[in-house]
Amino acid sequence: MMDNIKTEIATFAGGCFWCTEADFEKVKGVQKVISGYTGGHKPDPAYKEVSMGGTGHTEAIQVYFDPKVVTYTELLDYFWRHINPTDAGGQFVDRGNQYRSEIFYHTDKQKMEATSSKKALEADMVFEKPIVTRITKFEAFYPAETYHQDYYKKNPIRYKYYRWNSGRDQFIENTWKNKHMKQEEIKALPMDKEMDKMKEDTMSSWTRPSNAEIKKKLTPMQYKITQHEGTEPPFQNAFWDNKEEGIYVDIVSGEPLFSSKDKFKSGTGWPSFTRPLEPEHIVEKTDKSLFMTRTEVRSKIADSHLGHVFDDGPVPTGLRYCINSGALKFIPKDKLTEAGYGKYATLF
Repeated sequence: MMDNIKTEIATFAGGCFWCTEADFEKVKGVQKVISGYTGGHKPDPAYKEVSMGGTGHTEAIQVYFDPKVVTYTELLDYFWRHINPTDAGGQFVDRGNQYRSEIFYHTDKQKMEATSSKKALEADMVFEKPIVTRITKFEAFYPAETYHQDYYKKNPIRYKYYRWNSGRDQFIENTWKNKHMKQEEIKALPMDKEMDKMKEDTMSSWTRPSNAEIKKKLTPMQYKITQHEGTEPPFQNAFWDNKEEGIYVDIVSGEPLFSSKDKFKSGTGWPSFTRPLEPEHIVEKTDKSLFMTRTEVRSKIADSHLGHVFDDGPVPTGLRYCINSGALKFIPKDKLTEAGYGKYATLF
């Protein structure tokens, strides 16, 4: 069908390409969007290389569009409204040069329009900080691995929670809701009402048993950890080296907390995760015990002590949720539906 349509290409970098691809595929006149890498020095880089920041590439998208339906200038305006153009260190939760925002022009006409669009944005004074998004001549684009393409369709639950936790949509709404943003654009933000419904559904599914029931169902170590802020021995607990795929839930209430997809080997001897599976089920509190200040992590519904979160984790979040195995119950991926967690099966 596209053979009879005059197609042009635009290349944008706006942080995580899962999000920018999903955003631009919603635009009328856009025929397809491909996630990939551009702006670097290494030919045909792999995701692991790019994510480590050593190739010079940034995560980007190529947008194939019909200029009779949507113009390049309109795509530029849409691009500005879906990124933080004042952030030189990455985009939202994704940090590093590999997540920088950038416009890669294919023609002199695109260069002129991109430059004018940037100047207009600066003149509107939407942002208090300077616009740092670069405008660069396009050189080469390398499509990302197949599993990254249409990620938001293939892994909808994981994508939605990643996006919500990234802060992207909250930033967009807060920035533009009082600055010429059309009301229908605000309503179209992909996470608001849908996320609220998902939160309500998940939060109403789990309850905290009575204190007597909790004491009866837990081992002495599990009870000490969850109810009295205890800590189990490192390297001598159930899940520190567990490599099986599945999710981790609160041992008291059953509320979903973490996914094996976000688990990594930290070398500490406790299960470590880069982010929660359900951010709304995690509560952070200041902990000044042991003559130091740390951030304690507790479950929302059961109020179980889980562990602590530190800022020395790997990309993409830079966080390390250091969690006691004794606060968790593991549900293998092939048991999710049977155990009542079927909606998380798409994660795997």
